Amino acid sequence: MPPPINCATTSLTPYTSESTLPWDLSRLKHLYRRTSLGAYYQDRLGELDSDPQTIITQILEAAVTAPLSPEPEWAYWTLDDYGDDIGQMVGEQTIEWATHWIRSMYQGGLRDKLSFFWHNHFVTRLDDYQCPSYLYQYHRLLETYALGNFKDFVYEIGITPAMLIFLNGVQNTKFEPNENYARELLELFTLGVDNGYTQMDIEAAARILTGWNGFTTACDEITFRPELHDTGEKTIFGRTGNWTYDDLIDILFEERGLDIAKNICGKLYAYLVNPKPSESIIEELAILMVDNDYALLPVISALIRSEHFFDEVHLETVIPGHMELYLTHCQELNLTLNDEIYLAIGSVSSDLGQRIFNPVDVAGWQGNRNWINTNTFITRWRGLISITNLAYTVQPEVLRTFAMSITNDSNDPYFITRTIVDYFIDRGLPLDEEYERAAMRFKAEIPQNYYDDGSWNLNWDTAPGQITLLINYIVTLPEFQLK
Repeated sequence: MPPPINCATTSLTPYTSESTLPWDLSRLKHLYRRTSLGAYYQDRLGELDSDPQTIITQILEAAVTAPLSPEPEWAYWTLDDYGDDIGQMVGEQTIEWATHWIRSMYQGGLRDKLSFFWHNHFVTRLDDYQCPSYLYQYHRLLETYALGNFKDFVYEIGITPAMLIFLNGVQNTKFEPNENYARELLELFTLGVDNGYTQMDIEAAARILTGWNGFTTACDEITFRPELHDTGEKTIFGRTGNWTYDDLIDILFEERGLDIAKNICGKLYAYLVNPKPSESIIEELAILMVDNDYALLPVISALIRSEHFFDEVHLETVIPGHMELYLTHCQELNLTLNDEIYLAIGSVSSDLGQRIFNPVDVAGWQGNRNWINTNTFITRWRGLISITNLAYTVQPEVLRTFAMSITNDSNDPYFITRTIVDYFIDRGLPLDEEYERAAMRFKAEIPQNYYDDGSWNLNWDTAPGQITLLINYIVTLPEFQLK
């Protein structure tokens, strides 16, 4: 099958409001949908009068300076710190951190969005290591390096306890080498599948990685034990020596740095821009990454600042994961969420196959079109309807304010319908008949004469319910799935 075609012709030249690409609401939405989980755009409309580069600078600075998650009391607990109710305490701590992470994604920005991206790249599974302390330490690493140095990230992730347990590093000794982490280090975490490494390279890497076996208590620190490390000569990527873990990472990036950069830049491109790759742009970004000693910030900055990022081709081309879809819907309605709602979103997403802390396997969630099938499509929009109905139940005035704000308090049901549809679906609906059907949902059972004589308006008691009906119709449309 030929690769999908990316038709964008724009470059990495910085985008400006004077560009041939208009700085409009569609591109404002695109920026926030890609660098966070959306926004309440009525609060952002003033930014259309600003230089987009200034706004992007603020987004990047906020990401770089965002504080790390506060350390919980149990951040370094071992099995010995738990009492007889260990099962209940572990469950409570896991729920605590799940709630924290989902809240961080909703309230945060680019740093938190990228942390979740790296969670699906450097995959570990809580079900395998089962220690809340390891979970916290793993998450802290994702936050620390979300826009940091990728080479350092690779080094640290390989010896973090969650990864050492998940990919059997603690079982990898000179007496019985285990190839699991060595294989995934090359195949998934750096070079990509079948990208110029051999079984001999994997075997050598496994021997180099031996010795990270030192712990005596469950959930305790895992240390290096020299006596379990293979000190014999190993040959990897054509280089022979008594290599250590530090040497392995250095050799990997020295010998195959550009290939690593291409793989990582390709994954970032698919996540931030378009699942259909632009090989020329990815090549430029990879060279930039190598030239900056594998720092991620210059690459991400160059990409989201570019004309290419804002190209019309890339608007509404990503199908977000279940959790991202639900949180973006809440964000764009300007809903205030509590911990109960965060957990509900996490639970529904889990039922659909996106279980936080537990990607499906070491390759992670495949994303985009893989989120959608005949079952998940229906369940996704049912979840969205539940969110809108919840807003109607507990925050009805938020819905009224939302509609009045984006329609300038219009009392024309057709104008209101089209405006709300186009708010959620930038490319709009292809046929006027589709807007007519949406308007019929919005008008509900209000007699037509109240619309004809202009007496109906958004201050009516029925308005929040009508807005709910319209939004619940919109979320069932296939176009709504694209962000």
